[in-house]
Amino acid sequence: MVGGGIIGLVTAWRAARRGLRTAVVDPDPGGGAARVAAGMLAAVTELHYGEETLLGLNLASAARYPAFVAELEESTGHDVGYRACGTLAVALDADDRAHLRELHALQTRCGLSSEWLSGRECRRLEPMLAPGVRGGLRVDGDHQVDPRRLAAALLVACERAGVVFHRVLAERLTVVRDRARGVLLTDGEELTADQVVLAAGSLSGRLAGVPDEVLPPVRPVKGQVLRLRIPAAYAPFLSRTVRAVVRGSHVYLVPRANGELVVGATSEELGWDTTVTAGGVYELLRDAHELVPGITELPLTETLAGLRPASPDNAPLLGPSALPGLHLATGHYRNGVLLTPLTGDVMAELLTTGALPDEARPFTPRRFSTTPPVRQEQPA
Repeated sequence: MVGGGIIGLVTAWRAARRGLRTAVVDPDPGGGAARVAAGMLAAVTELHYGEETLLGLNLASAARYPAFVAELEESTGHDVGYRACGTLAVALDADDRAHLRELHALQTRCGLSSEWLSGRECRRLEPMLAPGVRGGLRVDGDHQVDPRRLAAALLVACERAGVVFHRVLAERLTVVRDRARGVLLTDGEELTADQVVLAAGSLSGRLAGVPDEVLPPVRPVKGQVLRLRIPAAYAPFLSRTVRAVVRGSHVYLVPRANGELVVGATSEELGWDTTVTAGGVYELLRDAHELVPGITELPLTETLAGLRPASPDNAPLLGPSALPGLHLATGHYRNGVLLTPLTGDVMAELLTTGALPDEARPFTPRRFSTTPPVRQEQPA
């Protein structure tokens, strides 16, 4: 497993639980984009035009979350901060209201459950909302999890399942007779394996030794996020995730059970830059203040920037590559936390049986490849 973010960890855990000898190569397992993510499990409110196929994958993973969390917490004793609290998407002006109405129509056509509310009904649910809220969508099925706690629990789960960790970088993929056979590490150690999973997030397209035609077309998209603390005197501040489009920019507020409030996120095509900027912080606070004016009274505890791994169609790359022995689990973009349970199951099934489950077939890496597929060997 090249990459120890939540996608690499869940794949390693599921594979180890199914009897495979598994190793993870990452200098900081449990880090990566999950450390910055807000953890919204928003299959419905994250729906975008043209992403109806991805919607099915997101819904399937969201449905697995309760059982997945229960199993992970029982295996580790770690609380992952899963909250079935629902989401409220609101509009602050006429243009935003029209946008939400269109989204509601799309959700309805897709058979999704969401309820249109007036501004007054929105404020009845969330009294801290600004008086100017013009309407909103109540989605009781979109929940949240704490990605940092999730990553920590997956790390423990992997250790208890016997996963071996190599806390260094993978320098190069080893290819022998046109088949992936392992990786060379930066400390000089060479690991051999019958199967290699590339799950390195936005870095997945930079591993040396991977043939050019097989490299995943994954790029980094920068996101800046703020964390604030809700003092006891202000609780309850928000009871559910609240999100909006403010002057064309998306903003969300995710209240944690521990009194933390996550505000995000910018979306910036700036390559590998992870600088927190005054402009990014200002825009987030400005938009959040228009949505929930009381936010400026809260202590600001952290500013952070991370890199989402985006593919050309904003959907993940799951399954075997055109190079035998090399599988991909990357490119999850906005949905890495949401797709964690399903990705683990899909990749473990592929690794143990050689078969890619039906729900993942539209997301095979070969949809971006011009190389004819090579027959994959089936496990004995």
